[in-house]
Amino acid sequence: MSRLSQVFAPRDREFFDLFEEQAGNIARAADLLDQMLATWPERSELARDILVCEQEGDRITHDVIHRLNQTFVTPIDREDILELASALDDVVDYTEEVADYLGLYRIEAPMEQAVRQAHLLVQATRQIREAMPRLRGFQGLSHYIVEIHRIENDGDRVTREAMASLFEGGIDPMVVIRWKDVFERLESAIDACEKVANVLEGIVIKNT
Repeated sequence: MSRLSQVFAPRDREFFDLFEEQAGNIARAADLLDQMLATWPERSELARDILVCEQEGDRITHDVIHRLNQTFVTPIDREDILELASALDDVVDYTEEVADYLGLYRIEAPMEQAVRQAHLLVQATRQIREAMPRLRGFQGLSHYIVEIHRIENDGDRVTREAMASLFEGGIDPMVVIRWKDVFERLESAIDACEKVANVLEGIVIKNT
């Protein structure tokens, strides 16, 4: 094996391994948030587990950047590696913010639209988790990309319903402000999943 091959092969595996690890991490965080919202406030302690996922996401992103700085030959463009790592990290960051806000704002009970948004976030992150191993061969991702876009569109509709519901029935303005923040972070998490899908689509186009 040539010196160049020795440099390339392990780094190739490492980047894809890290992306798959991060995809599993965001899916776990989304699932925990889904459980947390569905049972709120009985299982508020799940916020700690979600925070662990957020910290793990930071660690994985740091590992990606560290390896990128040490690697001369990369399996995909360097800017795509950075963009994908950042987009994946955004998903878990927004997910953790939702969990944090539920406690900080002392939310008494979940709104139905928030539960629906959390379900959609779970669906989107699972699509990412299932798609990521296929990035190694740059094939078989189109189904997952289309599905993530569909889920994001559903999320937009739920967000609009949620915002409208906040201004019906004379809800306390402070409650409106708190829930608006929660809904916006949930929407941002789902939007970040779509960003991941867009990055994946761009990588496939460049490499096929």
